[in-house]
Amino acid sequence: MKAHETGGQPSHCFWCPGCDMAHCINDTMWSFNGDLERPTFQPSVLVQGGAADVHCHSFVTDGRIQFLTDSRHALAGKTVDLPDWPLT
Repeated sequence: MKAHETGGQPSHCFWCPGCDMAHCINDTMWSFNGDLERPTFQPSVLVQGGAADVHCHSFVTDGRIQFLTDSRHALAGKTVDLPDWPLT
């Protein structure tokens, strides 16, 4: 997970193994437990649209991603550990 600022607003990003891309959470719209190793965000995280026509819906709780069944990737309906940020 990475912390950064977007448009002057603090945010946190996690790597989504279902979409193979980062999903960023704006701290003004989601609550964050402050734990960078085992983050929890509330409410659910919905990422949709963009050039790849992404639709990913999940709960991130205690460092695990629970993908909801409306996600459009192979991990829909599954729960996985939050992966490390990929090397670039």
